[in-house]
Amino acid sequence: MVKRIFDIVSSILAILILLPLLAAITVGIKLSSKGPVIYKAKRVGLKEKCFNMFKFRSMRVQNVNKSIITSTNDERIFPFGHFIRKYKLDELPQLFNILTGDMSVIGPRPEDPKIVKMYYQPIHKESLNVRPGLASPGSIYNYSHVESNIVDNDPEQYYVDNVLDIKVMLDVVYSRKQGFFYDLSIVLRTIKIILMKAFGTTLFPYPPEYYEISDIKTKD
Repeated sequence: MVKRIFDIVSSILAILILLPLLAAITVGIKLSSKGPVIYKAKRVGLKEKCFNMFKFRSMRVQNVNKSIITSTNDERIFPFGHFIRKYKLDELPQLFNILTGDMSVIGPRPEDPKIVKMYYQPIHKESLNVRPGLASPGSIYNYSHVESNIVDNDPEQYYVDNVLDIKVMLDVVYSRKQGFFYDLSIVLRTIKIILMKAFGTTLFPYPPEYYEISDIKTKD
């Protein structure tokens, strides 16, 4: 209950504070590419219930649904889309998902139904026992270690082979340790990583949760 109250209050405050930025991004998208401002991505949430996760559209409409994984040099992304993706501004509409209860500020990043159905192992599904979030150890790892490296011709297979297990297991660690002060630390870590990347940092340490994955797998 405390976490839900925090989610509601923080999302409302963030929407109000960021309203000028949200408006500016809306204008930028409308001037850059024909089509809707918001992209609705089908995702698997709490207890495996699917929902529409909102994002600012960063891809051209005619190609937006061709692949569920995006590579660094993906030709579908228009220039302004690259900008908002680089600084995670495309994720801001998820504040409304938080407000409606589909998501939380902090929680495992929700995956595409296809990925969950085809590739999730039983232990991975622990992450689905927690309301998905805007930020998590998995999302920090994906942003700092993965996104700029997905240049493969088959980004979906690269993601499944090289990223998925670590990313989801980081969020399994989160699901076992969640708590208010832990959530707060993830908020601060996320902001720090975004700022560091904005100022040119390219090398980052693994999230501390990374070193707990092997223990979980051994015990389970």
